[in-house]
Amino acid sequence: MAMKGYLDEYEKLVIRMNTPRVVIDNGVCSSATIVKVDSPRGHGILLEAVQILTDLNLSIKKAYISSDGRWNMDVFHVTDINGNKLNDQSVLKYIEQSIETVYYGENIEVNGLTALELTGTDRIGLLSEMFAVLSDLNCDVVDAKLWTHNGRVASMIYLKDCSSGSPILDSHRISKIEGRLKNVLNGDNDVKSAAKTCVSVDMMTHIERRLHQLMFEDRDYEKRSKKQERSPMVVVTVQNWAERGYSVVNVHCRDRTKLLFDVVCTLTDMEYAVFHATINTSEDQAHLVCFLNRSFAIFL
Repeated sequence: MAMKGYLDEYEKLVIRMNTPRVVIDNGVCSSATIVKVDSPRGHGILLEAVQILTDLNLSIKKAYISSDGRWNMDVFHVTDINGNKLNDQSVLKYIEQSIETVYYGENIEVNGLTALELTGTDRIGLLSEMFAVLSDLNCDVVDAKLWTHNGRVASMIYLKDCSSGSPILDSHRISKIEGRLKNVLNGDNDVKSAAKTCVSVDMMTHIERRLHQLMFEDRDYEKRSKKQERSPMVVVTVQNWAERGYSVVNVHCRDRTKLLFDVVCTLTDMEYAVFHATINTSEDQAHLVCFLNRSFAIFL
């Protein structure tokens, strides 16, 4: 019995050591609420924290990311969409509890629905044609999100049967839906522009996180035409700091909603871990400096 009690206490200690600790302070900074996250180093923890703040439609004005061995300390200066500090205690409590319990997903009820993942060639009228096909196949679209970039499109569509209101599970019917949508999404007969459709097997993945993954898998960043040039407002430089084993990425661009989320998603998809970083915004401009290393070598 004594040994069992000892093991129980040891398990509790391990859980406490591996649970992110969140401290929220409204007194340190006059213009923003400080959210500090201390956590053991792990794949995707930074992304999860940024994802929670982004889903609440909060603006990250500054951030400091630091890693010491196998421990992280992330500090975020956040405001609401109007630039005010966070005073709603329910929001503050939600941030604290969500990060500490490792939050996943957006507030969408996906039980009882069929989720389709689609990538293909973007063009005028595409969305209208896709929904016309689904309507013709007696599918009720409950929710959908679609991104376009460099002439490519990625989409997540949640369906149910119009007649019964149940998820669509019949494999033959699903194959028919996928085939019809693939015909709509296909561009030229170029293999690189071929459409892909499938039923999502991971219903817990955050929708916008999954759209990032679909775009990355589609390699949309390689499909820029000669006429498409990067905005002069975006400056990205990469330097190799070989003696420290880091790559240093500098980004200067116009600030916007979800900018940090998009940057961290992209780096995570490329299997880079952010060891150290500073993020600063001033008026409508943002400047990010990230020290990176390959994540697959870090978390073994």
